Amino acid sequence: MVMVTDPGARFFSWCRQRAGSAAALALAVLLAACAGPRAIPEAGGDGAFRLTILHLNDHHSNLQPRAGTVQLDDGSGQRVPVAMEVGGYARVVSALEELSAAAGPNVLRLHAGDALTGTLYFNRAGEPGEADAALMDVACFDAFTLGNHEFDKGDSALRGFVERLGRGRCPTPVLSANVRFGAQSALHPSRAPDMVRPSVVLRRGGQDIGIVGVTVAYKTKVSSSPDADTQFDDEAAAVQREIDRLQARGIDKIIVLSHIGHDADLRLARGLRGVDVIVGGDSHTLLGPAAMVQAGIGTPTADYPVRMRGVEGQQVCVVQAAEFSQVLGELQLSFDARGELLSCEGTAHILVGQSMEVDGRTPAPGLFERLEASRAAAGFLRVTRPSAAAQAALAPFEARVAGFARTRVASVPQELCARRVPGGPDSMDYGRSSGACNAEGRVSQHGGDIQQLVAQAYLDVARLRYGGADVAVQNGGGVRTPLVGVVTAEQLIGALPFGNTLWRLDVTGAELKDMLEDGMEAVWGPGGSSGPYPYAAGLRFSVDATRARGERIAQLEVHDPESDSWRPIDPARLYRLFVPQYVARGGDGNPTLAAVPPERRLDIGVLDTDLFMDWIEQQPRDPATGLPVLKRLPLSSYSTQRFTDQQRSGS
Repeated sequence: MVMVTDPGARFFSWCRQRAGSAAALALAVLLAACAGPRAIPEAGGDGAFRLTILHLNDHHSNLQPRAGTVQLDDGSGQRVPVAMEVGGYARVVSALEELSAAAGPNVLRLHAGDALTGTLYFNRAGEPGEADAALMDVACFDAFTLGNHEFDKGDSALRGFVERLGRGRCPTPVLSANVRFGAQSALHPSRAPDMVRPSVVLRRGGQDIGIVGVTVAYKTKVSSSPDADTQFDDEAAAVQREIDRLQARGIDKIIVLSHIGHDADLRLARGLRGVDVIVGGDSHTLLGPAAMVQAGIGTPTADYPVRMRGVEGQQVCVVQAAEFSQVLGELQLSFDARGELLSCEGTAHILVGQSMEVDGRTPAPGLFERLEASRAAAGFLRVTRPSAAAQAALAPFEARVAGFARTRVASVPQELCARRVPGGPDSMDYGRSSGACNAEGRVSQHGGDIQQLVAQAYLDVARLRYGGADVAVQNGGGVRTPLVGVVTAEQLIGALPFGNTLWRLDVTGAELKDMLEDGMEAVWGPGGSSGPYPYAAGLRFSVDATRARGERIAQLEVHDPESDSWRPIDPARLYRLFVPQYVARGGDGNPTLAAVPPERRLDIGVLDTDLFMDWIEQQPRDPATGLPVLKRLPLSSYSTQRFTDQQRSGS
C-alpha cells in the first residue's frame, strides 16, 4: 500500500472512515461535507448515472480481417465448422459507432495498449505505427495507454506515433502513470510536455471521470527497446498515487487503463483504493461465457466482466478484449449519487462477417438460416459490416504493403535448401528439397539450410534487442520454401507464411532436452508428421530416430558466445529460449513448453517475418546489386550434427 500524502486525499480518506461509524443524522451531514458541490448526474429512472465503456487492446497492427472457423448448430443439435471472416479494424470502427449510438451520450472509447508490432502494417507501410495511427484516428478513442510494444523502436519512434495520435481528426490522449522518460528521451517532459500524461479527466453527462494509464514495467524494459535512461515505476504504486491525486480534486469515478496483464489487473483491483474499473491489455485474455468453447472461439479465462473487491471493500470490475482487432468489449456501468459503482454488465463482442461457408460452399438458404439462428443465440458473435471510412483510410497502406511485397530484399547465390526432417531417399520429407540439394547429401544428414538460418536469425536478433537469448528454435514445418537467386519480400513471406510472433521462455536444460524429445516423438511416434522437427540455434545434438521415445537425443551441447565454444548442457541451469508462439503454446506436440509456467514466459510479440527481414538487412551486401547476401551457415552451427534413421542404423 502507498501512504496518502496529498492533504485533499487525506481529507477524503478521513471522511470515508468517519462515515462508516457515524449515526444516521451525522452520516448524512458528514457525507454532504465530504462530497462538496457535485453536479446532478444524468440518470436513469432509478437516479443512477449510466456509463458505457467500449474497449480494445493488443491489436498489434492487425488491421485486416482474418479467416476464422466457428462451430455452429446446423439445426439438428450437431455443430459444424463454418468459415467466417473475423475482425479487422473496419469492423472495429463500425462496432464502435453502432454500440455508441445505441448506448447514448455517456460513452468512453478506450484502447489498452499494444497497438503496434505484429504485421507488416507496423513498419512496412510507412513510418512505424503510421497505419495504426490512421485507423485509430478513424476509431476516435478517448484515451490510449502505452503498451510495451509501443517502445519497440525506441522513444524517438514512439514520439512520432504519439504525435500522429494527437494531430488527427480525433486527437487521442496518451497515458502512462509509471513511465519516466529519460533526460535524453525525445519524450522527456522538457521537450514533449503533456505528450504522455499519467491520467486524463473526461466529462460525460455532467460527471468527471478520471482515467489513469499504466504500462507493464519489467517486460517493457527487458523485452522492448525504450531509451536506456527511460524508467518505469512500480505499477501499483504509480496508479495509486495518481488515483489519490484525482480523488483530491473531487473525482469519484476512476478507471484504470492498464497494460500489465489480466492476472496483474486482478492483483491491482484487490490492492487499490478508489478504483472502479480496470480496462486491461497485454495478456490477450479472452473473457466471456463458457459457450465460447462450444463455438470453437477459445477457452475464456473467466466471465465478462470479472467482479472483484478492492482494499476498502468496493466493487471493482475488470475487463479485457483478447487480441488482434477481433473482439470489442462493451461494459455497462451504473453509479449512485455518491460515485459508488452499483453494477457492471457487458459483452465481449467477437466481430464477424455476414457470409458463411460450409465445406467451401455457401450453405443453402435453409441451412444458412439455422446457422444464423445459432450465431445469434450465442450472444457474442456480432455480425458487423466494415466501415467504409476505415476501409478508405486503410487503402493507401494496403497499397504500400503490396508494393513492399514486390521489393527485392536479398541475394542468395547458393540455394538455401528446404528440408523439414533429415533422412535419405525414402524418408518422409525427402522430396521437398531440390535435386541439386539432395545430390549434395548435406540435408539428409543435417536438415534444411533455410530452417537453420531462420533459427539463427531469431537468436542473433534476440541477443541484440529483446533481453538476450541462449537458444532459438524453429519448427521445420514453419518454414515452407527454399530460397535462391534474387529474393523478394513476397518470397520471404511465403517462406514464413503463418504470421507467428516470437516468445521468450526461461527453461531448464532438462526442459530443453524434453522439448527436443517432444519434437522427435511428434515426428516418429504414432501418427507422426514432418512439421514438428526442431531446428535450433545455439544448441546442437545427435538424433537416432531408431530409438524409443525419450532416447532419441544425445550429445546435447549449448554454444557459449563469450568463448565461442560448445559445452554440455546443464540440466539444472535456466536458459533463455526464443521460439515461435505456436510452439511456445504447445503446438506441434510440445507438452513440455506448454507446461512452462507464466512467470517463465514472455510474449515478445515481434512478427517472425519482420524479425527475419531485419536480420537480413544487417548482412553483408553484394557490391553488384547492393542487396544483402544470404549464405549457408557453417555445418558446425547446425543443430542436427549427426542423424541416424532406419537406413543408417547399421552404419
